[in-house]
Amino acid sequence: MKRKVLAMFLATTMAAGVLAGCGSSDKESSNATEEGSTTENETEESDSSESADAADVNEDGTVNNPEAVEVDENKLVFWSLFGGGDAEFMDKIISDYNAGGPTKEVQSIMLVWADYYTKLQTAVAAGKGPDVGVSHASKLPELVEQGVVEPIDSYLEELDIDLSTMYGENSLDSVTFDGEVYAIPLDTHAEILYYNKDILEKAGVTLNDEGGLDIKSKDDFFAILDKCKEVIGDGESVISLTNNGDDPYRVWWATYFQMGGTPLVNDEGTEVTMDKEIAVKAAEFVKSLYDNGYVAEGIDDHQKFFQSGKAAFFIGGTWGTGALEQTEELNFAAQPWPQLFENDSCWADSHTLILPVNPERTEEETKAAVEFMVGASKDGGVTWAGSGQIPSNKEVLESQEYKDMPYRSGYKAALDTAVLPSKNPHFYAMKSGMIESLNTLWSNTADAATAIDSLQGELESNLE
Repeated sequence: MKRKVLAMFLATTMAAGVLAGCGSSDKESSNATEEGSTTENETEESDSSESADAADVNEDGTVNNPEAVEVDENKLVFWSLFGGGDAEFMDKIISDYNAGGPTKEVQSIMLVWADYYTKLQTAVAAGKGPDVGVSHASKLPELVEQGVVEPIDSYLEELDIDLSTMYGENSLDSVTFDGEVYAIPLDTHAEILYYNKDILEKAGVTLNDEGGLDIKSKDDFFAILDKCKEVIGDGESVISLTNNGDDPYRVWWATYFQMGGTPLVNDEGTEVTMDKEIAVKAAEFVKSLYDNGYVAEGIDDHQKFFQSGKAAFFIGGTWGTGALEQTEELNFAAQPWPQLFENDSCWADSHTLILPVNPERTEEETKAAVEFMVGASKDGGVTWAGSGQIPSNKEVLESQEYKDMPYRSGYKAALDTAVLPSKNPHFYAMKSGMIESLNTLWSNTADAATAIDSLQGELESNLE
């Protein structure tokens, strides 16, 4: 039945022309945000004449047609969505793993982030999926329902691996469906608050003994922003934040749950349970950041803008840390998204390692693939933390090596306040619609009430 659902899904999508073989030629910046994309909902069309016989590789090393990459048949093929600053850390995990003499070495192919899931679903439907892949926890329910991934319990048992000793309950729950485990947790990545300490000092903002900001309310936050606004010059911004897309949506998400918002849909995915009044108030708060002049217009790459030293604050994902700390003369620090309202909450998601369905993979190769998945999360955990992500493995989190890493301990507490999406197979479609609806508010083409009406409609249209 799952295969039938996947086939129907792909047939419909192909009919719409979305799954054309050319894919995307999105050239991503090394300073881009999560998985190398500052606007993960946008792609560029590739040349329709692209040859299917040769790998079409972008300047950043991402591949538009992974099926054309020449692979070593003696290695496991790993399809990665990690671009930008994350790529070097995952590459090191793989090279270290291969150097350790594993059962099977691993070959990584990095796909364009915006194309990744479409390419993965298409390859699996054609019986040519990779041996190992990546999925966000928020996308995993859809992949499970469509039969794109297979459970790994029997292989874990053969390898005598007990995940309950390695991961917290929330991490394991996010990868478990109907009692079966479908992925290995890799990290939690949250939207946090970065700040330029030089600009704060210039504005007379004092840090606490731990080098952080004491923000316990919206008023505290606005008071600090107002001080910074007084010293910000032309071409600069108090807050580095895009005027559309994922990041203002993530701030809205955190604000909604901080204000006491209920889950957006019920556990069964059959009913919208969002508190509309709170949703509007949360949207109005985010809009006030723009209306009060805290966010300059036209910031397309807000991480790069902050790296240039032109902003007091950067609201972005934990994955930015690895690139920021390599930026010369950037005197910054980071902490979890502050509690501005009643409940301490922040937006978050997780990366997981998955076993895509692949009829050509042998039992021996499948077992080796699961070995790699576990090893990458456990033995590669500290390396992965270098990218800025918060590792899922408990042993890594408790290690002195991780605790000694700069900045990370400052926002590790985001694990305790993270609000991840519900396990809904339609969440990605819902998210896309929510972002589009909220964009109308940030762009001044709709008021908050109208934008939330549209957002609710997007939720309802994607119910079971």
